[in-house]
Amino acid sequence: MQLPSLELKNITLDRDDEIAIVSLDRAAKRNALNAETIEELISVFSAIPRSGARAVVLRAEGDHFSAGLDLVEHHKQERSAADFMHVCLRWHEAFNKMEYSGVPVIASLKGATVGGGLELASAAHIRVADQTTYFALPEGQRGLFTGGGATIRVAELVGRARMIDMMLTGRIYKAEEALAVGLCQYLVKEDSEAKALEIAKATASVPPLSNFAICSAISHTRNMSALDASYMEAFVAGVVNTQPASNERLAAFADKTAARVKPMT
Repeated sequence: MQLPSLELKNITLDRDDEIAIVSLDRAAKRNALNAETIEELISVFSAIPRSGARAVVLRAEGDHFSAGLDLVEHHKQERSAADFMHVCLRWHEAFNKMEYSGVPVIASLKGATVGGGLELASAAHIRVADQTTYFALPEGQRGLFTGGGATIRVAELVGRARMIDMMLTGRIYKAEEALAVGLCQYLVKEDSEAKALEIAKATASVPPLSNFAICSAISHTRNMSALDASYMEAFVAGVVNTQPASNERLAAFADKTAARVKPMT
């Protein structure tokens, strides 16, 4: 694995063996997402699939994952409607790079995961929260509307009715309730980063072609009719399920040397 060489001001890149560690690094701003950070996310997640990384842990410095759109920057810019539409399109570009990259992205969440921060987290394939994590979409309370994909990804996670409630009332989800409605898949007492890294290492043991299919094909079915999605699924299964790595693992299963399937604690 070779980490990309990029000029970054708001994000840091590190590695743990085959795992890329992507860290939001604007702790003083509660990791609010300004335009420059979004451009850096596009650069990072454009390069990672070609780096040899087998998985990604997305984390943040400080006490909060991300407070969302940098409202101070937005207010000072005095953007026109067309200007802000193009800002939103860059957010979509960044988050699509994550979701459709074919490399598992595991988000380690803490503190505020709100607004655009929740949109960012929802583009990850797996979300790990700790007891400090809270989720909200406060845009309605601020006279705003989501622009980074919440109407697609967050609504898909929790359902349209819950998303509408979150935006209209400012409702906050955390802990067991957030887990129950689908905002995260794992909830730990402390140190979501350790759990995220554990999950990343588990996903890194999966053959890359299988991971590519899991982390791209499933999302692509959202954009297809049921008939087209069924055809695509059969085609992808034909390619993935006959790869050499699959044959090796099936042989191990047949001769009873394969690891047993067991739950992750």
